[in-house]
Amino acid sequence: MFLPTFTTLGSGPVILMLHGIGGGHRAFAPQVETFASLGYRAVAWDMPGYGHSAPIEPYTFKGLAQSCITLIESLVDANGERRQAASRRESPPGGQRGHDRAERGGSIILLGHSMGAMVAQEVVARRPGLVNRLILCGTSPAFGRPDGDWQRDFIARRTAPLDAGQSMAQLAEVLVPQMIGPGSLPEGVALATHCMAGVHPPAYRRALEALVTFDRRAALPLIQVPTLLVAGEFDKNAPPAVMQKMAAQIAGSRYAELPGIGHLQNLEAPDEFDALVLGFLADTAAAARRTLH
Repeated sequence: MFLPTFTTLGSGPVILMLHGIGGGHRAFAPQVETFASLGYRAVAWDMPGYGHSAPIEPYTFKGLAQSCITLIESLVDANGERRQAASRRESPPGGQRGHDRAERGGSIILLGHSMGAMVAQEVVARRPGLVNRLILCGTSPAFGRPDGDWQRDFIARRTAPLDAGQSMAQLAEVLVPQMIGPGSLPEGVALATHCMAGVHPPAYRRALEALVTFDRRAALPLIQVPTLLVAGEFDKNAPPAVMQKMAAQIAGSRYAELPGIGHLQNLEAPDEFDALVLGFLADTAAAARRTLH
């Protein structure tokens, strides 16, 4: 299995970010910078077929999850080597010890948005021991109804502009404004549009075909790690009611909602989004320390 391409910054516990269908690693640029500055190794991948990541065949959630697992295993191994080298040089500060205790051996923090959060659910269902904390944003445990005609119609509507000769940039100019809320940050919307414009059309088509097959509803009660679910008040793709219902199926999970925000939460309101994630990570790290004591 090939290693997907990714961007990384900082050192510390690994937080791996998985973008949505219209994204790429740049869709998490604000988070990579913020999390790295606060003691995490922030990693954002390019899903297979996106950026410089090679496509996979067949393009399924099983394959996407396996690609992500391959990346996680490489990141965990590399991070373990870094930590051992650092411990030989000097004792880590108390804050770092707290971070480390919040991790189980060989595991990471996994953050997914939209389709990326579906990949995250698939990873946790297949290899739960690789993830110590889970953050699911603007997503659902299943896509639509199990109705082949509806699925074909959805794909046809989404790809019609490409079939008519339009570019991904033209598609982005139409779709992104439909996904945001009234409180969105203009610079974040511009970055979201730029990311979607750069998606390879064949990858976008294959991702759409995979998207409509997703259904991990039965796996939600099996999630055993601390989990944060983040919804946008104006998200029409993953409405708050859907995410609240999802949270109710995950024992001990935390639900949060960003007012005035739509589907592209981390770009529409990066400061507020980052605060939610960092607060969740701090609380779960503190809980882990209490458990160990």
